[in-house]
Order: sequence, then structure tokens, then C-alpha cells
Amino acid sequence: MIAMQYSFTLPADYDMAIIDRRIRDKGPMLDRFPNLGFKAYLTARKDELGATDNLYAPFYLWRHAEGASDFLCGPGFEAVSRAFGRPKVATWIVWYGDVAPDVAKARFATREVLALDTHVSLAAVREKETARARERLAEPDMFASVAAFDPYGWTMVRFALHSDVPSITSAETYSVGHVSLP
Repeated sequence: MIAMQYSFTLPADYDMAIIDRRIRDKGPMLDRFPNLGFKAYLTARKDELGATDNLYAPFYLWRHAEGASDFLCGPGFEAVSRAFGRPKVATWIVWYGDVAPDVAKARFATREVLALDTHVSLAAVREKETARARERLAEPDMFASVAAFDPYGWTMVRFALHSDVPSITSAETYSVGHVSLP
């Protein structure tokens, strides 16, 4: 599995209703996309939920690399790139990624990107983070939990979808506009 995210920083005075409309109108187009675990259409609004910028920052969980490749080489990503410019796409190798059956009810997301110490055992970190992500998914307000790592930049990501505003203060918090499922 591969986790993937790109982000567009929008001007402070940008009308985020434009992005909300785009998500509402175009979000369902990725429903049932081959090899997709989920796509969470995420936004952040400056000065809300701790955000310092207006963002459109979708997060993907791909079951197979082929799905990510097909999407990035396809017309949907081409259209987004034409509208906003081609973004850098962060990718992580997934240690654990799963969703609850009612994941479409998610309204908030959190993402933490943490540096991996050069002297830490990756096997031990993987075991700990996999257990943590699995336990988090069992929490009542959780709809998805992902733990993954980037062996180029030696970081790991913790991503989760929630029903309520999360209390994690160290994480970036987003609003969820739509969740596409396989």
C-alpha cells in the first residue's frame, strides 16, 4: 500500500466555497477508482482549527502502486494540475492502513509527520506504529487510521479520519468534504 498527499496553498482571501463546490461536484468521480483504499478530500481554512493558510490537501490510501500511477497519469490529476499547477506529491510506504465500514461519515482529519531518528530500529517503530494505528481505529470517533513512512526523507506519517474535531494538538487538522471509496 502507498499513502499519498499533495497540497495547494491558496491566498488568504481565497473564496474557499469554490473548493467546497469543486469537491461536491467532482469528488464522486473518484468513487470506485481501481486500487483505491480511500481518498479524503481535505481543506483547511486560515485561522480555523489551527490552520495558518487556506489549503486544499487531499489524502489517498492506495491498495496498489498501480492505482496511484493510474491516477497521477490520468485526466483527473491533469485537470487539477492545469487549474492549480502541478504539485509535489508526498508518498509513504504504508505499515498499516484500514478504514471503518462507515468511513464516508468522516468530517475531520488529522495528519502528523514525524522525523525518524537515525538510530532507531525501523522494525520496532513499525511494530509500535502499526499497533497504535490499529488501536486508534477501534476508538468510537475514528473512521480511518494510517501509519506509514518515507525512506527518502526518513519521516513517518500518522493519518486519521474522525467524526468530531480531534483533540490532537500536535497534528494538522483538516475538514473532510468527501471520502471516495473503492
